[in-house]
Amino acid sequence: MNSSEEIAVSARSAGRSALRMGPAELVQAAAMARRFYLEGKSKIQIAEEFGVSRFKVARVLETALERDLVRIEIRVPAELDAERSDALRAHFGLRHAVVVESPSEGADESPDPENLGEVAADLLGELVAEGDVLGLAWGRSTIHMAAALDRLPPCTVVQLTGVYDAGTAERGSVEAVRRAAQVSGGEAHPIYAPMLLPDPATAAALRHQTGIARAFDYFDKVTVACVSIGSWEPGISTVHDMLSDEERAHYASLGVAAEMSAHLFDTQGRRVGRDLGERCITVEADRLRRIPEVVAIAGGPRKAEAIAAVLRSGLVTSLVTDTAAADLLLTAAPGPRPALERADPDD
Repeated sequence: MNSSEEIAVSARSAGRSALRMGPAELVQAAAMARRFYLEGKSKIQIAEEFGVSRFKVARVLETALERDLVRIEIRVPAELDAERSDALRAHFGLRHAVVVESPSEGADESPDPENLGEVAADLLGELVAEGDVLGLAWGRSTIHMAAALDRLPPCTVVQLTGVYDAGTAERGSVEAVRRAAQVSGGEAHPIYAPMLLPDPATAAALRHQTGIARAFDYFDKVTVACVSIGSWEPGISTVHDMLSDEERAHYASLGVAAEMSAHLFDTQGRRVGRDLGERCITVEADRLRRIPEVVAIAGGPRKAEAIAAVLRSGLVTSLVTDTAAADLLLTAAPGPRPALERADPDD
């Protein structure tokens, strides 16, 4: 995600505002603007070159902007919406928010546009530093992200959740961890176990198995995590789809609006149905809250309410989403605390 700035400096004799300056002033203003905006010189350096004070240089540069001698154009790749991104970051108090253009067709149907994964892969390339521990939770969007990775500093990669079905091709989270580790040249710590188990005892026994226990040992060392968000409806939340009709009805009665890494949240970001976590192989919410950078990847209008709920939980610091979801999120209440405070709304 490389943004570029094109700065055009012109000393135009046309234009009513420019005519108010004499030719010497125009030439000097254009020269100073070129030094400052294109050549990267400081105001002190420019002042020394032209034999004036740095305060005069500042006034000349300001006048050049006011009188349209300097035109500044900021360009980002067409698929990124810089204005929505900045508005969303400020609205929810996020560290980073990246908004991608929604697909022209099928935006209402797609639970997570695949291009979110590509942008998230570039974002991780920026956020992850050498020696970090990268945690990946199960999710279609994180799987797309891992497949799109083409650069990553040397780091350890650990799986944060079990898989949707360890016996099928849906074992994407294991492959995602291995893919990320391959790109980075670091160690991989996958979890070969289902995310949801029949009962707490089975889940507890699996957590003590050597390979799974080794992955869990890394949870407190994770510095950057990548997670997905699901709304509580068929096809949008894998946990919802793994439960029985009776269990779904039970959790729906508790007001669940969103799911992230097998943790359930109501619309205010409070965790509900905590008993479900006892049956799951997943990183605990308290551990997620201690991770310095937690990036959520989720988009589409069907997920907007769920994304808002998770952002209100304080567990997420950064978000990659699309314009369809962003427009709805910008009209939603951000909650009593910005996400960067990482406070628990249950406290």
